[in-house]
Amino acid sequence: MKKRVFPVILAFTLLATALTACTSDAGEANGDPKSDPAKSEQTGEIQTDDGQLPIEKKEQEPVKMVLNEVAHSIFYAPMYVAIEEGYFAEEGLDVELVTGFGADKTMTAVLSGEADIGFMGAEASIYTYNEGANDYVVNFAQLTQRAGNFLVAREEMPDFTWDDLRGKTVLGGRKGGMPEMVFEYILKQQGIDPQSDLTINQNIDFGSTAAAFAEQGAEADFTVEFEPGATTLEEEGKGYVVASLGEDSGYVPYTSFSAKKSYLDEHPEEIQKFVNALQKGMDFVQSHTPEEIAAVIKPQFPETADATLTTIVTRYYEQDTWKEDLVFEEESFDLLQDILESAGELEKRAVYTDLVTTEFAEAAKK
Repeated sequence: MKKRVFPVILAFTLLATALTACTSDAGEANGDPKSDPAKSEQTGEIQTDDGQLPIEKKEQEPVKMVLNEVAHSIFYAPMYVAIEEGYFAEEGLDVELVTGFGADKTMTAVLSGEADIGFMGAEASIYTYNEGANDYVVNFAQLTQRAGNFLVAREEMPDFTWDDLRGKTVLGGRKGGMPEMVFEYILKQQGIDPQSDLTINQNIDFGSTAAAFAEQGAEADFTVEFEPGATTLEEEGKGYVVASLGEDSGYVPYTSFSAKKSYLDEHPEEIQKFVNALQKGMDFVQSHTPEEIAAVIKPQFPETADATLTTIVTRYYEQDTWKEDLVFEEESFDLLQDILESAGELEKRAVYTDLVTTEFAEAAKK
């Protein structure tokens, strides 16, 4: 009997070994990670009691945001630095920049939901608030702290004073707009009555004043110009910058970023990322030369010659146009309302805490 059992046991043992080998080979041939731990790591799979589950490695899609700017101007250099240096992309944002060509159009885009964020003068948010909008627009970041326009004369006037405007004609801006209100605010600070001491022509479109002033026989002694209008007139020998409204009006919260209250409540993380990127742009302009800033934002202004672009950036740089941070302070908001009241455009003052939040800007500057 013993002689008969041994061969049977041996036969079963050999059969079991063969079956095990076949199973192992089949597993390897089919890419079974249980039989090849190294291969499991390469394929990104894990082993569970129920089998193997793939580990999905998906990159998070960038969050799309529509930003509507009131105008496309070198005046807003820090924002373009944030775009060109990839700061928004670093924060996981895909920002689509749209130019509204006017605060009224930018505000309409924000209120209608066509744009997520608006970039314009904060006075637009005050007007909307006072009109009784339920889901009103709140300012969450201030970009510029000086007016961006300049007074241009037909001749060089190295000894210019504001009294030189008495009895003269000036091409001004739209009634109720920040350029015109700041201009009139300065005149009043200088003891000049905008209504009786000079003539302000407000019949020419904002973007056409430089061309109108350059025309031979144009009936105006001065014009109030943004860039590149002011520098272009100088380069053509048809005008000369004699004063900076930004310097003479003091620190004014000229432009800021805003969004509907509901959008801020629903998308705080996205807004924080947006402001973080902007702050990097603010840091850049504070730590780089006008030449370096001009080189970075050049793709935004391909039609502007390098020398002209640098001249304009230098002019804004030297008058301390851009804040070090994005915090919209109450003192600045009060000054803005003083200017609106002085211009006769404000019947009721708005509440600072209703229309301004500093939460995101404070966090970004840390």
